[in-house]
Amino acid sequence: MTASSSSSQRSGVIAPYGGTLVDLMVSATEHAALKASATTSIECSDRNACDVELLVVGGFSPERGFMHQADYDSVVAGHRTTSGYLFGLPIVMDTDREDVAVGDKVLLTYKGQDLAVLTVSDKWEPDKVVEAKGCYGTTSLEHPAVRMIATERRRYYLGGLIQGLQLPERVFPCKTPAEVRAGLPDGEDVVAFQCRNPIHRAHYELFTRALHAQNVSENAVVLVHPTCGPTQQDDIPGSVRFQTYERLAAEVDNARIRWAYLPYAMHMAGPREALQHMIIRRNYGCTHFIIGRDMAGCKSSLSGDDFYGPYDAQNFAKECAPELTMETVPSLNLVFTDEEGYVTAEHAEARGLHVKKLSGTQFRKMLRSGEEIPEWFAFRSVVEVLRAS
Repeated sequence: MTASSSSSQRSGVIAPYGGTLVDLMVSATEHAALKASATTSIECSDRNACDVELLVVGGFSPERGFMHQADYDSVVAGHRTTSGYLFGLPIVMDTDREDVAVGDKVLLTYKGQDLAVLTVSDKWEPDKVVEAKGCYGTTSLEHPAVRMIATERRRYYLGGLIQGLQLPERVFPCKTPAEVRAGLPDGEDVVAFQCRNPIHRAHYELFTRALHAQNVSENAVVLVHPTCGPTQQDDIPGSVRFQTYERLAAEVDNARIRWAYLPYAMHMAGPREALQHMIIRRNYGCTHFIIGRDMAGCKSSLSGDDFYGPYDAQNFAKECAPELTMETVPSLNLVFTDEEGYVTAEHAEARGLHVKKLSGTQFRKMLRSGEEIPEWFAFRSVVEVLRAS
């Protein structure tokens, strides 16, 4: 089979999850009245602002607001809303405010911007231990998302519909799902590549080779869709990563690649996050999702043990994919060899090829010391940006 069964039966771009792309932005003529209807305001965290943006533009379709408690409980317990839709992680607005009550209209602000108005339909005090265990499979504070919900998220969660006023102004200009969809080819597969780090040669080989996978249509494109919200503390800053992506897009100038940025805050939730990413990417028009070993995984800072098995995310995503009418593309384990360039590790081993290796730690050390970075490992444009930062 050379073409995907989904593309051969589909005209246009794949429908969003739930059938309709949600758009919660109100018209400019309604702004003043909507703002005037708010009785109080809450300043969004960086994570809240990402959630507000994805709700407003339809990245979380079919959701139309922050989840009420029944949906929250349902997603925590079984990765589904009460309506039966798959959802990896709950979308909630958090606050310490005692005075915010059901029925209130709350203006959600962010760094001097008025983002949206939330009509509060539910307020509760969550059991964060249950949330941690259900969503992340652990209650250990060594897991970054468990630590986040325990120490950063506030005491109460608010649920309710939101109405959008404006999108956050960001270093990364984030195209909406509608804008990304407008640039996709009709009736062809679209393969999503998720990342939260600069793209090196192995990544590029990985996502361009995915276009030739057996279950991908002949004229498919790949959407390189890095997350640009809060991530792990030791990750490269977003403003620097943005520059690496922009320079690389110009350098490779590949007509089969679409580039866009995703306003999403990582949870490092392994299987649950893989599902969340697939739902979001379907809303951006993707039919396929590249999923690697230990996707969105993390380690214990104490023992160094992984919180998830290497194939947990892959297996869970594969299980959920048919219901999302999507397909997964396994991430190839590519290595660079003297004799044949990039090949799979299995091929290199079978042929006895000489594999070259460069660890992330070595790479960072070479960057700092000004050593020449081999071109088989990193793109020159990316290295220049990283050095300049």
